[in-house]
Amino acid sequence: MELVTIKTFDNSIEAHMMRSKLESENIVCFLFDENIVGLYPLYNVTVGGIKLKINKSDLDKASLIIDETVKSALTNDQGEVIKCPKCESEDIYSSFKSMKGIKGILSAIFSFMFMVFPIYYKTVYKCKNCGSEFK
Repeated sequence: MELVTIKTFDNSIEAHMMRSKLESENIVCFLFDENIVGLYPLYNVTVGGIKLKINKSDLDKASLIIDETVKSALTNDQGEVIKCPKCESEDIYSSFKSMKGIKGILSAIFSFMFMVFPIYYKTVYKCKNCGSEFK
């Protein structure tokens, strides 16, 4: 059985959700480098993220499932589609880490001076079309 990497993730929650989706469609899959990223999040870039690997023979079926999942619109707790308040686009990033504002600038300066991970950021939605950020 030859394994191929079909997708990489920054966090284990998204990786496990996609793994569960693929396994529900009878595709055997494995997560690689999950523990190192969980223990040392700063190593995420070094190891290339959490890798979702599948059997090469399941590549076409898994690609269709992942494309369908990624292209589906985001919804809130009430089941309503989340849209950009400025341009009404449904094409948005979820869980975007924003450092806009004075706190973000100070955090960036502090992080640069002391060579540490940024201590302040907001998690927001960001529109892919107009670039506006919103909660």
